Amino acid sequence: MSKCVTAVGASKGRGLHLSFPFLLLLPAFLLLALMVIVPITILFVFSLGVRDDLGRVVLSFQPGNYLRFFCGPYLACLFRSIVLSFVTMVSTLVIGYLLSYWLAFCAPGKWRNFLLLLVVLPLWTSSLLRIYAWITILHPTGLVATLAGTCFPSYALPPLLYTPFAVWVGMVYNYLPYMVLPLYTSIERLEPRLLEASSDLGASPLATLFRVLLPLTGGGIIAGSIMVFVPSLGDYVTPDLMGGAKTMFIGNLIQNQFLSVRDWVFGSAVSTILIALVSVSVWIYLRYAAKETIG
Repeated sequence: MSKCVTAVGASKGRGLHLSFPFLLLLPAFLLLALMVIVPITILFVFSLGVRDDLGRVVLSFQPGNYLRFFCGPYLACLFRSIVLSFVTMVSTLVIGYLLSYWLAFCAPGKWRNFLLLLVVLPLWTSSLLRIYAWITILHPTGLVATLAGTCFPSYALPPLLYTPFAVWVGMVYNYLPYMVLPLYTSIERLEPRLLEASSDLGASPLATLFRVLLPLTGGGIIAGSIMVFVPSLGDYVTPDLMGGAKTMFIGNLIQNQFLSVRDWVFGSAVSTILIALVSVSVWIYLRYAAKETIG
């Protein structure tokens, strides 16, 4: 009899032990459902509706908004956004990796934290302030034009503002800290003797880079790439202000549909497509990165 009671008590204890972590995670799950899953569900339901003559959303569960996107001239807008996000991600990855490597191994130890603080410091201000600062710098009467005119009086500097170059500068500057932080964390944990051992065994600098350094810091590369690619894909403020609103990107399209045109059903469809595209891209990227790490 006592053995049965002990067995029942042990099974209850195991059940309580297994349910306790779930109870601890339950508030996080509820918050995630409230802040993420519920808005996405509402967005998807709206995307299947239609707009009446007064601009109100009428739920009808029709795929017409998705057909309108894929059959209309909006695919070029999506393609431009993907190209811009990819170029921004690659640019920040190259610049951020060099900067993170220098901070981790070459910067003076007493200045390292201060220099890292300078990298993060722009995040303490509004992104609009940073964009307007670059507009002032790249303006025809700004700092760059003034220095160019002083140093090269006979050279006519082409306009820099409201060009693809200005959009690229603004995107890289805004998202560079998001790339540097995970890269620096990953590179700082690397043992420098591994690089020395690779060199002593006869590996060239390029071989050391691609066979030792990059694989060992793959976690930081993956995290930084996702942190840059995902928000830059839907960014509309930087291309709009620094590009002069000359080119339509997917973020600008969504903004116009919700705020200007008041076509919420089509804006919801475009937003749902963007969410699905980002989710699939991140899933494929993580699966590929996991296979490369295991291999």
